[in-house]
Amino acid sequence: MSDFDIIRERAEQRKGGADALKAMLPVIPDHEALRALPDDRILSQMTKRIFYSGFVHKVIDNKWPGFEEAFDGFDPAALNIAPDEFWHGLTSDDRIVKNGAKIMSVRANAAFVRELAKEAGGAGAFFANWPREDHIGLLDVLAKRGNRLGGATGQYFLRGIGRDGFIMTSDVLACLKDAGVPLSASGTAKKDQQLIQQRFNRWAAETGLPLAHLSRICGLSIDAPEE
Repeated sequence: MSDFDIIRERAEQRKGGADALKAMLPVIPDHEALRALPDDRILSQMTKRIFYSGFVHKVIDNKWPGFEEAFDGFDPAALNIAPDEFWHGLTSDDRIVKNGAKIMSVRANAAFVRELAKEAGGAGAFFANWPREDHIGLLDVLAKRGNRLGGATGQYFLRGIGRDGFIMTSDVLACLKDAGVPLSASGTAKKDQQLIQQRFNRWAAETGLPLAHLSRICGLSIDAPEE
């Protein structure tokens, strides 16, 4: 048995069997659908993930129609030329959560999405075309070129738009360590990221599963130790 067979069997035992585990897996990523996703939907998802951070998700979800209206449907071209007064007005707009730093991240990310669209013919195409075996590299693009898109925010954003990838939760890191991947205590160093990518690439080649499924199964197979 491979190390991932052991992980999958453990997850099945913990979650009530193979069928029960299968029901917990995310939708299989569709990169063709992602390639056709309009730029405004990309920016909308970026913004939602940024506002989720530090807030109860239900609060953001309930106000989301107001966000769509206040930010002009998240049209990157329109937001890119919106004057300072537009952005200042949003800081007192009751339709949205009035967090100044996160509001201004939309302005920065509108420009970021337009850059990606120019490079690939659409931001969705940029994300869909990025090599699956270099998910860490794509996360690095989000962290360095985007605004407030590092860490878990970027990982969940990519999952939300249908990009195949893994999410490095504490349970997933515990699973990798248990499988013998020599990660540091934090699991966040640059060397750690490369080791994580290499192991997921190997598991993907062995099993034929998408990274999203490998990641979820891994996380469901173990509980991270309490600190």
